[in-house]
Amino acid sequence: MPPCYCVAPHDSARLEPNSCLSLMNDVQQQTSHLWLPFTQMRDFDRASRTFVRGEGNELFDARGKGVFDAVSSIWTIVHGHCHPAIVEAIARQAARLDHATLLGATNPVAERLAERLCALTGLDYAFFAGDGASAIEAALKMAIQYWQHRGQPQRTRFVRLVDAYHGDTAGAMSLSDIAAFRSRFGALTFETLPYDLAGEFGSDVAAVVVEPLVQAAAGMRLVPAALYQNLKNIAPLLIVDEIATGFGRTGTMFAFESLGLRPDLACVGKGLTGGALALSATLAHERVYEAFLGARGDAVQFFHGHSYAGNPIACAAALASLDLFQSEATLQRVASLSSLAARRLDAMRRLPAVRETRQAGLMIGVELQRDAQPGEAGARVAAGLYERGHFTRPIGDVVQFVPPLSSTEAQVNAFFDALAAELAA
Repeated sequence: MPPCYCVAPHDSARLEPNSCLSLMNDVQQQTSHLWLPFTQMRDFDRASRTFVRGEGNELFDARGKGVFDAVSSIWTIVHGHCHPAIVEAIARQAARLDHATLLGATNPVAERLAERLCALTGLDYAFFAGDGASAIEAALKMAIQYWQHRGQPQRTRFVRLVDAYHGDTAGAMSLSDIAAFRSRFGALTFETLPYDLAGEFGSDVAAVVVEPLVQAAAGMRLVPAALYQNLKNIAPLLIVDEIATGFGRTGTMFAFESLGLRPDLACVGKGLTGGALALSATLAHERVYEAFLGARGDAVQFFHGHSYAGNPIACAAALASLDLFQSEATLQRVASLSSLAARRLDAMRRLPAVRETRQAGLMIGVELQRDAQPGEAGARVAAGLYERGHFTRPIGDVVQFVPPLSSTEAQVNAFFDALAAELAA
């Protein structure tokens, strides 16, 4: 039996092998009442996919197997799992103020985080929510209400990129252009317009919404930088979705920086807390914010909000994560690891099983040659990678490699070695 890294239900100590075996048997035998997202539950193997502990850049399952989190738990983990600085910040804040509403009140931690985010993005105000899709929904409603206050209520339409994905709530889903995510839910969605390279927008357009540089859910699809050039100084609002790309993933703190864009609204999430807790924000330019100011009886305030917006514990985790970018030179590490990954991809793309490789910093996709059944090759390779010690999820036949920014060169090399071996097998 391999070393066991399972965590006892009421103890932080590691379990003995016999206890680990007992936990694994319990997982196999118990009836589960948990319904997983984007997962076919009929044949889901809980025994090999029940994670019980995280440490550094690894996850440990109920069998005691450690795997490199090669997809950052879907693009969320930044500095590794259970980073001591983030854990300490969470514990300290939880003992002082666990939660207080932002509806008509505030708290010092949310205030500090708003200030930090605005300084980083060049925007002026932060509106907090719980997850990325919620940040997108807030941005859409801000745009609609903004134009009502500016005397142009006809501006109600949204423009998005081809192959866009912005989340799974109704408004975010309407912006998406991938059939798998929205084709079944037409009754809930509204029509949006594909971005025209001519860059001319009608007087009914409220905002243009873009993923900067890379479209992660489209299989790490890279968007040519030239496509964004016509989005400068446009009449509609510009909303940038940095939920997947933000916080160093592409090499700069935010991807829009490298494109020279100046958004009116920017949405961030996923890595905001380092991946430890759910938190997102919609960041707004002053001109947007000012449109919502008025006398109390004018009813022009933003009619939108979330129960756990600006939760102090989550905000404390986010502040600790931002501090780590400085103390651990995170962006410098990303630059070094990105160069290493580029060298490995040069060799990878010559393999017969590889159709194409894509990279923007540490957001990487390796598209495989398709089998008769689309997605079968990706699923098979991802399953093989898990047994070789690397956890990822394919997007169709695209194998994702979006590692924590704290990854080591040895871990990056080990992933590509395992991928090459799996493709050869």
